[in-house]
Amino acid sequence: MRSNNGPGSGHQVWTCRCIIEGWEFAAGKRMLVTKFIVTFVLAFLLTPSAIPYGLCASADEPAALDQLIEEALKNSPELLVSESKVAASVHRIPQAKSLPDPMFMFGYQNEGTKKLTLGEEADSMGMFSLSQMFLFPGKRALKGEMATRDMESLKAMHKATQLKTITTVKQLYYDLFLAHKTVDILKRLTEFFSRIEDAANARYSSGVGSQQEVIMAQTEKYMLLEKEEMQKQKIQAVQGMLNTAVGRPVDAPMGRPVNLSYTSYKVSMEDLLRTTKDNSPELRSREKMVEGARAKVEMARKEYYPDFTIAANYYPKTNGFMDMWSMTATINIPIFYKTKQDQAVLEAQANLLWAEREAKTVEYMLSSSIRDSYSMTRTAENLMKLYKEGVIPKNYQDFQLALSGYAAGKTEAITAISRLKALLDTELLYWIQYVEREKAIARLDALTGRTGSEFNAQDPEKNNTTQGQDSADHGRGGRN
Repeated sequence: MRSNNGPGSGHQVWTCRCIIEGWEFAAGKRMLVTKFIVTFVLAFLLTPSAIPYGLCASADEPAALDQLIEEALKNSPELLVSESKVAASVHRIPQAKSLPDPMFMFGYQNEGTKKLTLGEEADSMGMFSLSQMFLFPGKRALKGEMATRDMESLKAMHKATQLKTITTVKQLYYDLFLAHKTVDILKRLTEFFSRIEDAANARYSSGVGSQQEVIMAQTEKYMLLEKEEMQKQKIQAVQGMLNTAVGRPVDAPMGRPVNLSYTSYKVSMEDLLRTTKDNSPELRSREKMVEGARAKVEMARKEYYPDFTIAANYYPKTNGFMDMWSMTATINIPIFYKTKQDQAVLEAQANLLWAEREAKTVEYMLSSSIRDSYSMTRTAENLMKLYKEGVIPKNYQDFQLALSGYAAGKTEAITAISRLKALLDTELLYWIQYVEREKAIARLDALTGRTGSEFNAQDPEKNNTTQGQDSADHGRGGRN
């Protein structure tokens, strides 16, 4: 299920009712100044950009995640390098299966050393030879199998690199989304404190407020401006990394991410582990390496058997001497097998054991990563539910009470402001957990060898017509 209603949207009507009731206790000049503050607070809280799933869209063209992923799969430098490796490995297979090149020999044999005796002596002749080496039966097939397994391993790693690239793009995209979301919240809060500063000055000038309220509002505003600048710097850094990931120049313009929607994730950990074992390209690459290592062991054992070379020789003569020809077969004799073939077999067996242990280690690491990311996903979901159904509603109530007391002159401005900061901090924590959850799901998709079901970017403003109906449910702690 997707929901475009934020965790704080269900408390707006209640907020208005509580604040209006608080106005009845105020009078005179204090009431006029306080109304100004309260009116702005309500406008701030009811502004779509102040609550989750309601931030106004940027004037820049939005950056869609699926388009960035498609661009990264085409232009990512890391993927292009991996693709070139796979293409090169494909061409090694026919080379490994081929026969060695034939050898052509030509020469001249002369009888005597003082002069050329061709045509005068029977043993003076030209010499031509054509030879071909033939590997012992089974060696060429094993060489082809070794090259094929190497190609399949690289191909699986290329798939793993694709998934890694998708995950990197997703994680950077979510980081960019969170940075923009944080800037929006900080801007609204800074604007609020600017109004509070003006109101505090008015209260102080009229004698109904203290200078401490003015200083406090100014301090809070400057601290928020500092945080905003730090977030803007983070946006620039993340945009550069995202441009690099998709194969763009690092300074290429990048729009802000679209507003995201919550997507349910109902896969069990057992299903994830089973899918990883069946589909993980990284694990598949290690399995192909094991198969290639087994082929190398068989190839090392084949080296005990000799190869042989067939040669056809022709010796032309002149002046009536008869031409000569011959056929020869040459084999190598592995008499130094104790220091060569035996050691080669032991080396191949050791490499096979290493490949098997490496595959098992990767399987364990993938399982551990699956459990870790799955735990992070569920923990983030629980925290989001806690924030949305418990902490945020309670913070709203706390803020409403503090603001009503401030409107009635029973509490100071610092109390209401601290409650508002706590409320917005909690909403920011909600979005942090949202981003951590989406990043964990992206890692799970990569670990299991799946591209995942990309979310459909939706504009939350399209469903604002149903917000009034849903707000009562949210006020009681309704779920997505």
